[in-house]
Amino acid sequence: MEPEILELESFLPYRLYRLADAVSREFSRIYKDSHGLTRPEWRTLSGLGQRGTMTATELGEQSAMHKTKVSRAVAELERRRWLTRTPDENDRRVEHLTLTKAGLAAYREMVPLAKAFEQALLAKLGADERAAIVKGVLSLEIALGTRQRLSPGECKTVAAKG
Repeated sequence: MEPEILELESFLPYRLYRLADAVSREFSRIYKDSHGLTRPEWRTLSGLGQRGTMTATELGEQSAMHKTKVSRAVAELERRRWLTRTPDENDRRVEHLTLTKAGLAAYREMVPLAKAFEQALLAKLGADERAAIVKGVLSLEIALGTRQRLSPGECKTVAAKG
């Protein structure tokens, strides 16, 4: 009896990883060209732009980044004067991170670029394919417990599933 072989090219986790990496690399060109940011710096900037004030731990959880990557990104954004750190009143080990006016301006410049990238990516698919991929990704996120927050549109999708 021959040993079973795993064909990576058809193994869903491998395919999802490669796809996510390819999309991330393609998108990284936009924020690297426009603002000279690395992936961790973009994720940090966008997390703070979306949520306002966060701790480094919260940023790491939201973006699935290791604490050292978060720390380096925070240091670089602080060096650029795009974020400030405020020590927690009750726990001096914790700092609350907030974008400065310059950081918020950079974030606001990039939001339309990010949305245009997403639109262009989805435009490569037909309407049924777009709906299927959005629903499929959402279902996997819910099943794996990785979905942080549902948008209003996603709430309707989940409610319709029963």
